[in-house]
Amino acid sequence: MRRSLILEASVRVLYPSIIVLSLFFLFAGHNQPGGGFVGGLAAAAAISLRYVAGGVRAVRRSFRLDPWTILGVGLVVSVVTALVPLLLGGAILEHGTLKLHPPLLGEVKATSALPFDIGVYLIVIGLVLMIFEAFGEDSESELERVEPPTTPAASVRSEYRPLGQHGSARLWLTPDDLSETGDAAGSDSSGGTRS
Repeated sequence: MRRSLILEASVRVLYPSIIVLSLFFLFAGHNQPGGGFVGGLAAAAAISLRYVAGGVRAVRRSFRLDPWTILGVGLVVSVVTALVPLLLGGAILEHGTLKLHPPLLGEVKATSALPFDIGVYLIVIGLVLMIFEAFGEDSESELERVEPPTTPAASVRSEYRPLGQHGSARLWLTPDDLSETGDAAGSDSSGGTRS
């Protein structure tokens, strides 16, 4: 399969832009529409573009960690964030708000829902990476590993043994099987008795 220069150039521009958009969705999600799931879906779209342009190898080069590691870290972060309020006497998934006033930035508000969203973001990315990992190698690399075909048979008759070379089915049937078929004598096809 030939690679498209237009597609590769477009993905080089779009991939970082979509990742930045997904991070915006992630961090703006507790105040505006968005969040970890929407941000993860946007990142999944960027990963899908990378897959279309460069295959599985390009996706693997984008992320240094294994997909199951990313998914596991996201799951741990989400579960811990959900359970910490419970350990502190609150309700599960209860969140608090922190307001800071750093110089030059004005007021910055953060909630404890942000780590939960980060966990969900990592779970979605890990799942998408696992899906592309399941797709396997590119078809070109698979074709390189296929062995060349063997020499075909000269004819169909030489491909298959004649029926006379096969043993009779009565040779491997037990006497009980023969009695069920109505042949209690247990004779083989040549008229003799089985031993």
